[in-house]
Amino acid sequence: MTASPKILVVDDESDVGEFVCAAAHGMGFDCTATTDAKSFLKSLTPDTTLILLDLLMPEIDGVELLRLLGEQKCKAGIVLMSGVGKRVRETAAQLAQILGLSIVGHLQKPFRLAELEEILARSARSSTWPVVPPEDQFPQNEELRTAIERNRFVLHYQPLIHIATGRVTGVEALVRWQHPERGLIFPDNFISRAEGLGLIDELSWLVINRGMSEVGQFANGGGKVPTLSLNASVYSFHDLKFPDTLVSLADKYGVLPANLTIEITETGLIEELGRTLDILARLRLKDVKLSIDDFGTGYATMQQLKNIPATELKVDKSFVQNLQGSDQDRILVRKTIEMGHELGMRVIAEGVETPEQLEILRLYDCDGAQGYLFSRALPPAELVSWLETYRSGLTH
Repeated sequence: MTASPKILVVDDESDVGEFVCAAAHGMGFDCTATTDAKSFLKSLTPDTTLILLDLLMPEIDGVELLRLLGEQKCKAGIVLMSGVGKRVRETAAQLAQILGLSIVGHLQKPFRLAELEEILARSARSSTWPVVPPEDQFPQNEELRTAIERNRFVLHYQPLIHIATGRVTGVEALVRWQHPERGLIFPDNFISRAEGLGLIDELSWLVINRGMSEVGQFANGGGKVPTLSLNASVYSFHDLKFPDTLVSLADKYGVLPANLTIEITETGLIEELGRTLDILARLRLKDVKLSIDDFGTGYATMQQLKNIPATELKVDKSFVQNLQGSDQDRILVRKTIEMGHELGMRVIAEGVETPEQLEILRLYDCDGAQGYLFSRALPPAELVSWLETYRSGLTH
């Protein structure tokens, strides 16, 4: 399930809230304005998709509100508004990232209507966040077990674009739970529970089997199949037979191991490092590619880069989305690209949403990109149609 933005504004200046709401309503969006933290928290609901938050407020300031939102594990995109200096906003954004929040934009007061409308329009294009139900409405553990037993999961695929040529080089498979009553449920709402229940192996193999069975339909006119990227839980790496089983399945479906990429988050790499290195090394010996996902958001980063035989580095979207407004993020992204190349890895930027971000990445010699600028994650049939249109555009 997806929804157009449901916007919540908190700013102690009521005219600012009225200005934002007027602009949002004019674009057909639902928008509510509050002037204090108490009213804001009362108005915040699980289906709020975008928050415009003023940092400089009396009593409870914006930084304190960010901390409270982090404690609530808020999934909404957040736009920081303030008349304070740029560095303070960037520090607040860094704090938000540490708290697990998603900063999707900045507005320096006083801001113009055009700036506001651009932020709202970009958020509308990106508003494929799940409609998150209240906790008591989440599917129960038994439902998850039954869903895995009956294979009630589907894959959506997001294309990976080679920046220099514009060509599609791969697709990332992203799992969705097709619930018979609640519709599509996104992985944030069930992956950690599957891990906790000891069901992640079964779910992972369902995803791998489906991905390998479907990827062939994304081949280009010459029959070349794009690389299939699959996300793996570190908990799947307790089984030393993982590389053999994976390659055996690839042979069954006619997929070359060299066309497979296993993505693992850098935080997960720390756990059971010896066993993990055993499996990762054997995957590379079998020609399977390895990608470190969400780079820059985990721990012991330099140590992992030294230890892991990765072929690809994915720069987390939290750095990419602030490329235009943050000197710090531009420096970090540029240096990450340089470091990845010097270590012999391809570098992919996640969360690319604007032509300006793509141009900066092009100037920094980033290899690949994925994000809403090109396409959201699509069901197989929709991706086939998208690929036909996109590839046709490249040849004209």
